[in-house]
Amino acid sequence: MKYIIVLSDGMAGRPLEELGGKTTLEAADTPNFDRLAEKAEIGLASMVPEGMAPGSDTANLSVMGYDPKIYYTGRSPLEALSIGVDMAADDVSFRCNLVTLTEDGGAYEDQKIIDHSSSEISTEDSTVLLEALKEGLKREGYEFYAGTSYRHLLIWKHGKVLELTAPHDILTKTVGEYLPKDSVLLDMMKKSYEILKDHPINVERKKQGLNPANSAWFWGAGTRPALASFEEKTGKKGVMISAVDLLKGIAVGADMDRIIVEGANGGLHTNYEGKADAAIHALLEDGYDFAYVHVEAPDEMGHMGSMTDKITAIENVDGRVVARITEAMDRSGEDYRLMILPDHPTPICVRTHTSEPVPYMIYDSRKAIDGIHTYNEKEAAKSTCIWKDGYRLIDHLLEC
Repeated sequence: MKYIIVLSDGMAGRPLEELGGKTTLEAADTPNFDRLAEKAEIGLASMVPEGMAPGSDTANLSVMGYDPKIYYTGRSPLEALSIGVDMAADDVSFRCNLVTLTEDGGAYEDQKIIDHSSSEISTEDSTVLLEALKEGLKREGYEFYAGTSYRHLLIWKHGKVLELTAPHDILTKTVGEYLPKDSVLLDMMKKSYEILKDHPINVERKKQGLNPANSAWFWGAGTRPALASFEEKTGKKGVMISAVDLLKGIAVGADMDRIIVEGANGGLHTNYEGKADAAIHALLEDGYDFAYVHVEAPDEMGHMGSMTDKITAIENVDGRVVARITEAMDRSGEDYRLMILPDHPTPICVRTHTSEPVPYMIYDSRKAIDGIHTYNEKEAAKSTCIWKDGYRLIDHLLEC
């Protein structure tokens, strides 16, 4: 028996007037989701525990079977694991986004944040900009590390965990009231703006109609995590397939193998087929029992507020990931159980994560149940399958 999770990050949403009261998942053309739904279990699961922020960190830990109330120590430390940063017990890791602020003159505090990803800046360009920050913001006890695209890290040796605001939560807002209270972090953010706004890469980006990566933004602070081994916990040899350092970091912490797919970038134009093929090969050729296929695109399009692009991202997951995996598994004759779900909603109308329960679907190739004919939030809400402790859902997937 093989087990697969296709995690379509941020796929769930809220009804939109522009779509006649449908969500983007309802509006998307998803024949493969719906084909499976006719024979699958569909329900709702709460992946974000009450009282915790609705992030991809807490939610993906839940999907993986790790109770965030026990295992969560902050988002950035999980990414540090992926990058290979050796954190001491009292070090604090911060996510360092390269974001786009307005350039209207006046004080830094008066600028507005208009893009948390700087037009999904490439890793190549952002790494050059990070090198400029390393040089210009050099301080004893603070170290920058390059990640992927706009997502980088700052390690504060012997630091303090601080409450900081995620940039995607304050898009279009003036930044003044959301800035760090810590004087060093605040000074570095202000100086980063002066270093980056006229950098040649950003000058060229503006010429091309792209958003400049003109400021560092620190958030997601935390200390070194300690996850239990996934294989020891579940008895399954698992592999993680994701372009995002957060997910790769969870895999490192859980002693899972990782597959890096060429062309997978966490954006709308990621290598969907490459991710599907990596899962197929891992399960059918390399002896893995479990594959976690994470696709970031729906979440990124939700943050951007792009309704049409989010629909496209969902359709890509359906047609270029799920269809490819199920066709290969069916041809192989191998029995398998497949779960499809988002980690949290990222509704277009708010452009950030929310805490509502998410629709899940579990398909078992060995048996057909009298399922629901479509997979979406409204149909899942009709189900009697409700998981208030979402971190227990994976046990249900793996119990057969």
